[in-house]
Amino acid sequence: MKHLSSARFSTIALLAAVCIVSVACGYSSKTTPPVAGTVPTIAQLNPDSATAGAAAFTLTVNGTNFGTKAVVNWNGAAQSATTYVSGSKLTVAIPASLIENAGAVSVTVTNPGTAGTGIYGTGATLPETSTAMSFTIN
Repeated sequence: MKHLSSARFSTIALLAAVCIVSVACGYSSKTTPPVAGTVPTIAQLNPDSATAGAAAFTLTVNGTNFGTKAVVNWNGAAQSATTYVSGSKLTVAIPASLIENAGAVSVTVTNPGTAGTGIYGTGATLPETSTAMSFTIN
């Protein structure tokens, strides 16, 4: 059986100690949790109703705090055809298939969250959704 030299044993012992200390420190990446985003509000839908079975149309949503990537939600489903006009106006193409049946539709606006930047992910925001406004299909 071969014996370790004392220098080699010291090196191995030092390496083992460094490993133990590194693991015991509980090192983890430090991230900053996201903060609340800007909550949009809806003041008016134009039009605010449609006839069941009618043709597709453009809905204008007026309000406040609309982000440049805000999305109009139709009964909870995000509408990818949303267009940002200004911080107080969005438009969205509503296809005829969404107004085939009479009833009330819940319309909301969501400002998506943003990812943090930098080494600790600072500046991240949570997505925020407006309170609902009702759209009527007659």
